[in-house]
Amino acid sequence: MDLDAIRRERSKAFGWKNIAPLAESLDSLPKVTPVSVEYEDTIKIILPTEYKESYASKIKDIAISLKPWRKGPFEIGELFIDSEWQSFIKYNLLLPHINIKDKIVADVGCNNGYYMFRMLKKNPKQIVGFDPSALYMLQFKFIDKFINSGIEYELLGVEHLEFYEHKFDTIFCLGVLYHRSDPVSTLKSLKRALNRNGELFLDTFMIDGDEHIALSPANRYSKIPNIYFIPTVPTLINWCKRAGFGSIEVIDIKKTEHNEQRKTEWIDTQSLQDFLDPNDSTKTIEGYPAPKRVYIKAIL
Repeated sequence: MDLDAIRRERSKAFGWKNIAPLAESLDSLPKVTPVSVEYEDTIKIILPTEYKESYASKIKDIAISLKPWRKGPFEIGELFIDSEWQSFIKYNLLLPHINIKDKIVADVGCNNGYYMFRMLKKNPKQIVGFDPSALYMLQFKFIDKFINSGIEYELLGVEHLEFYEHKFDTIFCLGVLYHRSDPVSTLKSLKRALNRNGELFLDTFMIDGDEHIALSPANRYSKIPNIYFIPTVPTLINWCKRAGFGSIEVIDIKKTEHNEQRKTEWIDTQSLQDFLDPNDSTKTIEGYPAPKRVYIKAIL
């Protein structure tokens, strides 16, 4: 697979009429060395007083132009970006199981990089994010304009990982598997992208039950398109085993609550409250079981 050809083709997105002005506006914002950066639940960037006073309005305008902000939250100077997802809930759930010091890490479907920025405190050797969205890449570049993290961001997807220029010690694949029409093939591809004794952190939608079955929505699930399979936990474990993973640990199972995903002024679309049956919150608007996620750590 010619990844450079794919990179060249996807970079054309920055010339699109809805993306180019955003990229130009971002380029016009001078880089700065922050006073400090706090990689906690809210990623907080403390700016020098002079820079903050001179560019506060421009920072806010750029941030607004980059909506919707799905992952976060972030604080830049006095600006608070209250993202749709309170992403620290998921990250903090995984945190006790993460040991990436001096490791090469991939975040597949990395969005604007919130999880990757949080990982910096763990002192990995390298972090590479994969996401085909030009808008999310611009959000990442906006935040990284202040952090200067050294994180690499690729406009590539999960299907490109096994062909990447190097392999990874740890892969995070959070909220991606249910978008793939062949989940076992996807897991095999992730396995091939790992170094020996590599580990995969995975979360995906799940349904209750001990049977080896999966829900396959007829059209949409929770108003989300291209959702293919939602397995029971035993089914997901079988998928991982068939993909070649030897050790599989279920870290947690968690229902998506309104405190984790909700509509804010930083998105212009609907959120969880609109995706559920207004008369029965245990069901989606389509009548399926309401969103619940399983978190897995799989080791080769």
